Amino acid sequence: MDPHLLRTYVTVARLASFSAAARELGYTQSAVSQHIAALEQDLGAPLLTRRPVTPTAAGERLLEHVGPLLLRLDAARADVARMAAAPAHGLTLAATPTALGPGILGALPAAGVTLRVLTRDEIPAAVATGTADLGLVDGLAAPSDPLRLPDVAPLTTHGVAEEPVSVLLPAGHPLAGRTGLRLGDLADARWLDAPDAALPLAQLRTAGGGGAFRPSVRYEGTDLRTLTALTAAGHGLTLLPRSTATGAAGTVAVPLTAPRVVHRTELLHGGAPSGAAAELVRRMVDGG
Repeated sequence: MDPHLLRTYVTVARLASFSAAARELGYTQSAVSQHIAALEQDLGAPLLTRRPVTPTAAGERLLEHVGPLLLRLDAARADVARMAAAPAHGLTLAATPTALGPGILGALPAAGVTLRVLTRDEIPAAVATGTADLGLVDGLAAPSDPLRLPDVAPLTTHGVAEEPVSVLLPAGHPLAGRTGLRLGDLADARWLDAPDAALPLAQLRTAGGGGAFRPSVRYEGTDLRTLTALTAAGHGLTLLPRSTATGAAGTVAVPLTAPRVVHRTELLHGGAPSGAAAELVRRMVDGG
């Protein structure tokens, strides 16, 4: 399958319009139609209905395959380009908001870094395709266990930080005076669903052996002040690394005592980093 045809198909399916896809891709509408027709002929199946423009059953199945395929192609291109390019003077670091703990921030150079705050799912792809030189992802894990990351490309990972986690509660919450909390006892509490700012509820369910962990408010953002303000206002509990949870206005951070899990941060890169990226890897991994 020609990747150019696949990219055209993904764009038409996403925009549900041949003309809108043509404008985005810089093609004529006739060229877009020819791309789709050629792909359908190659696969021997219709992929899109025309009015309205929606994927057929075969088209839906193709979409499941195309995303990872195109990402792998972009990652391969970026990997070769990195090897051929001259060393960069600066670097772009992609990170989740809660990956930026005190130790990580202290390792950053004084100048030359562009920091992009992205979601956990976006960071491996950004590193694989070269839009970020390095990535920092975080999550809940047993002590010293690696995180489970999507297999988007051959990436090297280094564990660079681990710290305890705390349950963030409103200051007036009945459990705010506790010295510790068990996750299993909180499965039926109301939680904030903030997958890109707090530790995701799916990770809490896994760590807690199931349980509802019912979302009250869903927050689709990465700003930690907004997240802690929602908790302070009583909209739901959230789980955060201790350094992030401590000191948020109107809240109390109570240590999680069971299960025995930590907030883990991992550094990602593709190939052999050079220049400023290599120096930052050395500082984070070796403590130098």
